[in-house]
Amino acid sequence: MAIPFLLVAGCGSGPVGGVAAPASLASPVTSAAPSVSASPSSSSSVSSPSATSRPAPPPTAPSVTPARGCRSPEFTTSDLDGGWSSGGYYVHNNMWNADEAGPETLRACAYDNWYVDSSQPDSTSVKTYPNVHKDINEQRGAPFNDYSVIKSTFAGRGPGVGVYDVAYDLWLNGVGDGAGVSELMVWTENVKQRPAGDKLTTYTAAGFTYDVWADDEGYVAFVSRSTQYSGSVDLKAMIAWAIGKGLIPPNPTVNQIGYGVEFCSTGGGKARFTLTDFSVTMS
Repeated sequence: MAIPFLLVAGCGSGPVGGVAAPASLASPVTSAAPSVSASPSSSSSVSSPSATSRPAPPPTAPSVTPARGCRSPEFTTSDLDGGWSSGGYYVHNNMWNADEAGPETLRACAYDNWYVDSSQPDSTSVKTYPNVHKDINEQRGAPFNDYSVIKSTFAGRGPGVGVYDVAYDLWLNGVGDGAGVSELMVWTENVKQRPAGDKLTTYTAAGFTYDVWADDEGYVAFVSRSTQYSGSVDLKAMIAWAIGKGLIPPNPTVNQIGYGVEFCSTGGGKARFTLTDFSVTMS
C-alpha cells in the first residue's frame, strides 16, 4: 500500500514531482519474479602490446558493474511498488509516477548491496525513487529531541547520463502528503536536476558546502555542490539547523530515513544506479 506523495523536486526547469513512501516494514510488497543473475560489464579498454595498437576510446559513463558483485540477488522486482525487508531496512522500487515511468528492475543481495536498471523517457518529471530506508516505530516516528545522535553512512552512484539526483529523503511529522508533514532531502549527486522551491542560503559541514532550497509546503533540500559517492552525514545537525532557520517545526517526529535515486530521465535508454553501503545510527 503506497502512501500519497508530497510534492518534491522537479527535473531541470520542468514541473515539480513527488515521492511516494511505502507501507510499514511489517507488510512489504514483494515480487514474484525470480532472481536474475547480472553479468558485470566494463567501460575500460585494454591496450594491445603491439606498438601499432589503436588509441583508447574516449571515456564513457561510469561502469555498470553490479553493486559489490551482487551476481545472485536474493530479491528481484519490476513491480511498481515492489519491496523487500532486509536487516531492519526496506528496499523499495518505488515507481510512484506510474503514468509517466518507464520500466525499472531492482535486484538486491542485501539492504546495503543492490542495484536498479531503469529506462526513463527524456521528459521533465520525476518518475521513480528506488531507495532503501529505515522506518522509525513502523513510521509512527519518535520525537527529534529524544536523540543525541542521528547519523548515516552511504555509498551510491548514478549512471552519469540523463537527469537525476542521488539523495537522502527524510520524513518528519509523518510520511507522505499530509498537513504538517516535512520532507528534508540531502543530495549527494546531482545531474541536471533542480530542487523544488527557492535557493535560500548555504550550509557547510565536514568540508562540504550545500546549497539549501526550500518551499512553503514543508520541503527542504541540502544540495551538495560537489559529488559525494560515499561518506557519512550528520542528519541530527542538519535537522537542527533547519529547525533553527524556521524551515522545519521544533521537535518534529522522525518517521523515516531513506537513501536512493530520483530518476527523471535516463536519456531514453537503460541506465543503472548502484548502492553499496547504507546504515542509520540513532541513539
